[in-house]
This record gives sequence, structure tokens and C-alpha cells, in this order.
Amino acid sequence: MSSYRRPRIAGATIFFTVNLADRRSNLLVRHVDDLRAAIRQTKAERPFRIEAFVVLPDHLHCVWTLPPGDCDYSLRWRLIKARFSRVLPKGATRLSHDRRGERGLWQRRFWEHHIRDRRDFDAHVGYCWNNPVKHGYVENPENWRLSSIHRNAAP
Repeated sequence: MSSYRRPRIAGATIFFTVNLADRRSNLLVRHVDDLRAAIRQTKAERPFRIEAFVVLPDHLHCVWTLPPGDCDYSLRWRLIKARFSRVLPKGATRLSHDRRGERGLWQRRFWEHHIRDRRDFDAHVGYCWNNPVKHGYVENPENWRLSSIHRNAAP
């Protein structure tokens, strides 16, 4: 049995989906300022450009572009998750994580997709912005306040 490992591409643009362990939680929207702080601190230490971002109660989607010569998005996610988890009150952990000394707020893995071209980029940015509509939180993407669509909207 062979294992295939996707190559990491320096300076790539990547779509991510990152989930909380408890998919019924609303922790991300309740503590969005803490999440923003974790992202801001990580970005300051290990720069990347946020092309699109949306935060939902139990998961988030985003598109990042890494700097030329850099392909370590896993470290960035590890830092963001750890920083966010550290500032939250204890009690949101799962027993399996407690045994390893982990907080257990996040699913261990995340989904990533390397953007191939402009059409792929536009589709994934649109997916980010339309996700609150897909989940029934709002009727129009512009009505979801925790989205970068507001940053990109024409005045």
C-alpha cells in the first residue's frame, strides 16, 4: 500500500475548511474576537494574505496566499488553533483529548485545496461568501457579518 502526499507549493493560494470538534457548537461566533486575535498574531509572525474568510458557528472557510518561498500553512493553523483554544474557558474538551493534555476544541485535521487558476479561485471565494446562505443563517451573503465579503464589496 502506497501513501500519496500532496506536494506543498511555496507561495500557493489555498482554500481551507477548519471545523470545531463539536459540530453543534457556536463557539467561533461567540468568541470571534479571540479568533481574530489568534489570526492577527499568527499573521504578524508568519505572514500570509487573506483572500476570503467566513466564520460560522462551528467551522470556518478561507482562502489564503502564502508568501513566495513559504509553504508551511500547517504551522499557521496549529498556532491559530492553539492560541484560540488557550484563551477560552476550560470545559469544552473531549475526554480523548484530555488524556493527551489537549483542549479538544478543534478537529485535528483540516481540509485544504490548492487553487489552480482564476476560475478555481473565484469558485472558492464564492463558496466562502455563500456558505452562511447554504447553512440557512441568512438569505444574502452580505447579511452575514463574519465574512470578508464586506471588505471586498464596492462602496
